[in-house]
Amino acid sequence: MEMKQPMMMDQEDGGKQEKEQESQENGRLVADSVAEKGPKSCSGSGQVSNGYPSTSPQSPREGAGAGTDRGSTPGTFRTLVVQQTSLDPPRETWSKKMDFLLSVIGYAVDLGNVWRFPYICYQNGGGAFLLPYLLMAVFGGVPLFYMELALGQFHRSGCISIWKHICPIFKGIGFAICIIALYIAFYYNTIMAWALYYLLSSFRTTLPWTTCNNRWNTPNCTHYLSTDLNVSWTENSISPAEEFYIRQVLQVHLSPGLHQLGWVSWQLALCLLFIFTVVYFSIWKGVKTSGKVVWVTATFPYLVLLILLVRGATLPGAWRGVIFFLKPDWSKLLTTSVWLDAAAQIFFSLGPGFGVLLAFASYNPFHNNCYKDALITSSVNCLTSFLSGFVIFTVLGYMAEMRNQGVETVAKDAGPSLLFIIYAEAIANMPAATFFAIIFFLMIIMLGLDSTFAGLEGVITAMLDEFPHLLAKRREWFVLGLVCVCYLGALSTLTYGGAFVVKLFEEYATGPAVITVVFLEVIAVSWFYGTTRFCNDVQLMLGFAPGIFWRVCWVAICPCFLLFIIVSFLAFPPEVKLFDYLYPFWTTVLGYCIGVSSFICVPSYMVYYLITTKGTFKQRLLKSITPEASGSSGPQRDTIVITNAV
Repeated sequence: MEMKQPMMMDQEDGGKQEKEQESQENGRLVADSVAEKGPKSCSGSGQVSNGYPSTSPQSPREGAGAGTDRGSTPGTFRTLVVQQTSLDPPRETWSKKMDFLLSVIGYAVDLGNVWRFPYICYQNGGGAFLLPYLLMAVFGGVPLFYMELALGQFHRSGCISIWKHICPIFKGIGFAICIIALYIAFYYNTIMAWALYYLLSSFRTTLPWTTCNNRWNTPNCTHYLSTDLNVSWTENSISPAEEFYIRQVLQVHLSPGLHQLGWVSWQLALCLLFIFTVVYFSIWKGVKTSGKVVWVTATFPYLVLLILLVRGATLPGAWRGVIFFLKPDWSKLLTTSVWLDAAAQIFFSLGPGFGVLLAFASYNPFHNNCYKDALITSSVNCLTSFLSGFVIFTVLGYMAEMRNQGVETVAKDAGPSLLFIIYAEAIANMPAATFFAIIFFLMIIMLGLDSTFAGLEGVITAMLDEFPHLLAKRREWFVLGLVCVCYLGALSTLTYGGAFVVKLFEEYATGPAVITVVFLEVIAVSWFYGTTRFCNDVQLMLGFAPGIFWRVCWVAICPCFLLFIIVSFLAFPPEVKLFDYLYPFWTTVLGYCIGVSSFICVPSYMVYYLITTKGTFKQRLLKSITPEASGSSGPQRDTIVITNAV
């Protein structure tokens, strides 16, 4: 809290030393009276006449407040310029620029790039799908990505406290984002626990999902390849990879559905405990430590993808998968579902609205070129999705060749099943299967860890910025408590019916809620805060203002882009099915209730703010949409204060 107090400048006053001492405790005396000392009182660029070092402002707002001379005769007002230094510790920053870029890339490039994009691409017209995908990226995804990076870097705040600088009444958006991030942590890390189970099972010469003589196999288990002349594939046949995934890893056959989940699988519970232990020791100290970890977790997946691409391209039948992946079906572009899938894919792939980009950018230097960062990281993300499509479909073409089936028959599974059943089986039938299985599932874990680091860091930054005096010096304990909450919340996904819970969270609890939250975020920034003010902020940081394209996207195209996804989801709710279990109606209601439980923070805070604010209703409403004055835009929260004294 800054303190402004007049100082008596009478040289004969015996209490001058006491008052100077008091002023130096609250701030540094930068210059003596302009009238008495004059502009040449400074002894150097880094020193002032009284011997105290001067600190240059880090942002344009901090440099405001130059003094003016009101006279030099005794008894008249004279101007003192005092630099008040906040008692808050300086904000942590990235050690290197690459730490930030790799963290953002690791966050944006996640498991969805590997399993969701290839499946959606071939399902929606193959190569023709790239047209709506790129259009949605250019006019919707990238502008939102750029906006969040610029907001976080300028205001240097997490997703909760940043709203007092933008539009205070929308502060509930920040709380909603934190709850959504917790829901994601409840199920997303479970997928990594499955991958860890596979990884530990891969350290053997014969992979356990290649044979049918294990205790979990059924009489319908059939290991079928076209070279096996004595084996025939029937409608009731099940591959050993599918039985390993369903009956050994998930044990979903022991649960009839969501109404009876069964016991917690102790193997998966231990795997998830290990995952969260790694997560904790990667983020407990802040971006200084997580920024180093991502040098491994963000780069290793690219090495593995290149190895798998080269290996897949040399397999027999790989060309069949590539043709199936890229062959355009232009008639698909006439259907609404293709454009909806393209919009949803680019949105969830780039990941605006989860508070992560705000948090990561808030640790950047004030004048960092976030515009270039947004273009680089979003381009890398889209290219990675495209690369993953080749990696997946070269192997699917190989499987189709070995089974003497069509690629569309082999690629019927979507989501995690594409990785844990189809791709796992393909790897098991390659030479050096153990090596490829180990690096593949290690890649899956690395992809998930990056996103978990980012998601939890978004929550941590938001809470530490909102409650600095309570949590700033207790970060390690707060992170430990958060990780424990996430682990306990994930226990329901570790039960025999846990896969049903994961699917429920993925379809209902997070998707619609976060899209609605981002829609309100764009409205608040573009229409209430104003694109003109926002562009001026960007110009202060970067030295140039966003062009007309970005302004139009933020004001009109992005809101329409998000509204299109929301309306389509409400008009055509997805039919949720996992394996042979069709989700009953009550589970749909439950899913929507979980989603609303996070979004309800937005209207609830609006009501709370209007009730607790003083003044008439008109004054309250005006204050609720007026950004609060901020004197700390740069890395150092110092403010030049002018005080007039006699």
